Amino acid sequence: MTAEFDVEQVVREVAANLQKKFPSKDATEIEQIVRAQVDDLKDRPVRDYVSVLAQRAAKKQLNAS
Repeated sequence: MTAEFDVEQVVREVAANLQKKFPSKDATEIEQIVRAQVDDLKDRPVRDYVSVLAQRAAKKQLNAS
């Protein structure tokens, strides 16, 4: 069984990683995008990969903007 899932921690960690990769993007925009991705994924059965999947989706969205 997986450990307790902390949405806020995942959002903070993924947003911090993406801020390093996209320093010209607004931190608030990055956090909003990450939060939306995490919200979409948080109820999926395999929570171990939410941060990875959210980061990939957010990165794709940031690259497109």
